[in-house]
Amino acid sequence: MKSLLILLPTLNEEGGLSKIATRIPIENLREHGWNPSILVVDGDSKDKTKQIAIENRFKLIQQAGKGKGAALRSGFKYALSQKFDALVMLDADATYDPGDIIKLVAKLGKFDVVIGDRLNGELKDESMGVVNFFGNHALSWIARTLFSEDIGDLCTGYWAFTKKALSTLELNSMSFEIEAEMFCSSTKNGLRIGSVPISYSKREGEAKLGSLTDGGRILRKLLVRRLFPTPAESKINNDKLALGSDNESQ
Repeated sequence: MKSLLILLPTLNEEGGLSKIATRIPIENLREHGWNPSILVVDGDSKDKTKQIAIENRFKLIQQAGKGKGAALRSGFKYALSQKFDALVMLDADATYDPGDIIKLVAKLGKFDVVIGDRLNGELKDESMGVVNFFGNHALSWIARTLFSEDIGDLCTGYWAFTKKALSTLELNSMSFEIEAEMFCSSTKNGLRIGSVPISYSKREGEAKLGSLTDGGRILRKLLVRRLFPTPAESKINNDKLALGSDNESQ
C-alpha cells in the first residue's frame, strides 16, 4: 500500500477538528490502496485543539514559526523526512469535507499536484462572503494570466501532492499567501497540476483570514514570484525551511 499523510494545520480549531476527526475516510482510503496517517501541525492553540488531536490518536507536532505558511512548511518537511508517498492537506475548520480526499488522491499519478476547487464546486450557504468570492476569482484570474497555467481556485486550502512534487517545492511564505506560492513553485518546476470540484461549508469558529490585508499579501506573492521565481532559504528539504523568514527581496 502507498503511504499517505493527511496534514491538518491548526490554531484554536477545537470545533472544526472535533467535527472532521471522525469523518476522515480511513477505511475507504485503505480500500483504494492508501495507508493513511494523520498529522496535526499546531500553532500553539489555547483551546482544546491539541487535546482533541491526542484523543483521536493523531500525530501532533508544534509548528516552527507563526502563521499558516509556517505550519504547512513544517508539515511538508515532516512528510519528506518520513518518506510518505503522498500528502493531502486541508484546513481543520470544517469548511472542507474530508470525504473529498478520495477524489484528490485518485488523480495523483496522472497529476503531480491536485487541488480541490471550491469555486467550480459546491459553495454551501454562508460558506464564502461576497468580497471573498470575487476576491478569490480575481486572484485566480491574475495567477492564470501571470503564469499561463490553468487554475480555477488559487486560494483553496485543499491540495494533494506526490512525494516527487513535494520535494521540488520552494517556499518561504509564513501566512495565508502560502497557497499562491505553492502554485507559483509548481508551475516553475513544470509539475502537472490538476483539479477536482469540492464542496465548501461555513467554518467552525472565528475566521483568521483578513479579506483585504491577506488578499494584498497573496497578490504581492504572485507578483514577487513572477519576478523572482526562486525565494531565499526555500528548499523543502533544507533545515532552514521551517524557521525561514518571509524574505521576498529575492
